[in-house]
Amino acid sequence: MTGVAVRVKPGQRSPMSPIAIEAASAPHSRPFMRRFAGAPLPWIMPVIVVIGIFYLYPVIDVFRLSFTNATLIGDNPVYTLSTISNTLSSPQLPDILWATVIFVGGSVIGQQILGLAVAVVVVRGEKRGLFGTTILRTTALVAWVVPGIAGGIIWQMLFSEAPYGALNSILRLMHLPVVAWLSDPAIAPWSALIANIWRGTAFSMVVMYAALKSIDPSLYEAADVDGATGSQQFFFITIPQLRAAMLVNMILITIMTLNTFDAIITLTGGGPGRATEVISLYVFNIVFRNYDLSGGSVLSVLMLIISLGLAFVYASFLPKEEQQ
Repeated sequence: MTGVAVRVKPGQRSPMSPIAIEAASAPHSRPFMRRFAGAPLPWIMPVIVVIGIFYLYPVIDVFRLSFTNATLIGDNPVYTLSTISNTLSSPQLPDILWATVIFVGGSVIGQQILGLAVAVVVVRGEKRGLFGTTILRTTALVAWVVPGIAGGIIWQMLFSEAPYGALNSILRLMHLPVVAWLSDPAIAPWSALIANIWRGTAFSMVVMYAALKSIDPSLYEAADVDGATGSQQFFFITIPQLRAAMLVNMILITIMTLNTFDAIITLTGGGPGRATEVISLYVFNIVFRNYDLSGGSVLSVLMLIISLGLAFVYASFLPKEEQQ
């Protein structure tokens, strides 16, 4: 369009179209939006408030309670350092930590291996169009959907030494001696570990499945041209490409397993003795059975320190951006 010059006489208003009037007044129509258009703080402030109320404040309050002698039935807590020294010097704590190391370490290793194995089978089955890969994937996810309480009850029935115990019934049919799955202090921790691996393998499978699907197929094509075998491709292509996913999965498994107590409390209740009492269950017992709120806060802080320490160790092995 060609503009037409309009000569305006002195004292006469210039004719303007509605579009021109709107364009001229636009910079002054939304001062609020223009003021905060380039400032990120107002937009993330709701998230900061929510995180501060529901996450940051409870953490700060736990730190505060760890320096008191507060209980669930007390009214006037006193600030003291004796709670920290008494809790950390408890004679039960070394056994609790050892049971936690076995439970968490075994869960990380077992869930990583089984999750990767199931993911590899599913991916290769999908590439070849094999029947049953979807069923296998769905079946593995069922264990993840089952709540921890229900999973503990299921495994308690499987490991039960009563006549209806599934595993011991199979051993009796095979004329083999029965096993004290839950009453032997040397076997009970491994029974709890098996139950937790069964439950968490599905999560690892999902992580590994997504990582396997993101690997560039041209890497395997080049390896086929070079004559690499299937095992060589797995160890020199698949595993290095899964390094970041495996480390992130280890962080998530460690945090989730450290906070697991629902499956154990229904499976063994922490027994026999304290053979399966991990630190999360120990905190639960101290707070809700002994009513020791300050002691539970000290152990909660200890769990937080352990989780953050392991997370930083795992994160230090993540490939840097220049390596990727």
